[in-house]
Amino acid sequence: MSAVPGPPLVKGHPLSFSSHLSSSSSASHPLAPYGWDADWEAEFAPYAEQGLLPGRVVRVDRGQCDVISADGILRADTAFVTPHDPLRVVCTGDWVAVEPSGNPQYVRVYLPRRTAFVRSTSSKRSEGQILAANVDHAIVAVSLAAELDLGRIERFLALAWESGAQPLVVLTKSDLVPEAATLGHLVQDVETAAPGVQVLAVSSSLGEGVDVLAAVVSGGTSVLLGQSGAGKSTLANALLGEEVMEVQAIRDVDGKGRHTTTTRNLLALPGGGVLIDTPGLRGVGLWDAESGVGQVFAEIEELAAGCRFHDCAHIAEPGCAVLEALALGTLPERRLDSYRKLLRENQRIVAKTDARVRADIRREWKRRGAEGRAAMEAKRGRWQ
Repeated sequence: MSAVPGPPLVKGHPLSFSSHLSSSSSASHPLAPYGWDADWEAEFAPYAEQGLLPGRVVRVDRGQCDVISADGILRADTAFVTPHDPLRVVCTGDWVAVEPSGNPQYVRVYLPRRTAFVRSTSSKRSEGQILAANVDHAIVAVSLAAELDLGRIERFLALAWESGAQPLVVLTKSDLVPEAATLGHLVQDVETAAPGVQVLAVSSSLGEGVDVLAAVVSGGTSVLLGQSGAGKSTLANALLGEEVMEVQAIRDVDGKGRHTTTTRNLLALPGGGVLIDTPGLRGVGLWDAESGVGQVFAEIEELAAGCRFHDCAHIAEPGCAVLEALALGTLPERRLDSYRKLLRENQRIVAKTDARVRADIRREWKRRGAEGRAAMEAKRGRWQ
């Protein structure tokens, strides 16, 4: 998903923080462990001239947020940046400009986002909900305590690709699968459903694979995603090297658990990098994620390029390369079904917010309806 711009610049206070913002010192800046770099410094320069403080949002709740700044954690109000568009509210991972003093202190603006992880809400209005901003890696945690749901993994990956982050699938609780051959098959199954995505089997309790994961995420900001009971909090503790996140036991019957994490928290990792832990997600609805779906099903998109018709729906059209691969057995039917399902869902979401797309869908429905009626008339003619 493209970067989401912040609200317009707001006039603030006289210069008081420019000493922290020289280009030669960005690497040694107090916020460097939280991802501050020369590019963020350049983005912030106009606000530094107004005397506003830079900081990164580590937690948001009820119109207020905790912001890590060079002076420590600040509690700030977000009233000045609470628009009607839910995609433009302050969220965990945002870089913000905060008033240097006041009670309460206020966030005046957030910097344009490099990436944004967005899902659709469960409301009838089908609004988008932003979960995390400025993320480099999207870690999809999947528990091996329950049967793999490849369709759900594909759904998470579509959102991750669409956000602009690099997805990574972590199969947690690998110690529950002691047979190496069985574990290898499970990893291979997920790799098939996740082209271009690294898949790691990790046991947080035994420490297996944690060092590899820590090395992968040490170079940026990572968001930890997954269902309740996926082992996210245990994994976060393993990466942090201490018991920071509360952990609850899962149910033996289905491998699920209660929500341990109830807010999104941003934490600096000891080996480098930043981690955003999120609550377990019961519903993971797509939000304008067509390109993300295309990346998850890259092999189908590649096959589609060889179809006779450029607008082939891969249903019954002659010369369909996708259906040919399905018939030959080189494309699993489950993959094609999942691809169709996610595309249909995404199209419905987009249609609710885009009148042009709604009109295109109606025209397509009418075209296919006319073709169906014509085909039925032709069949009746042959029968008579």
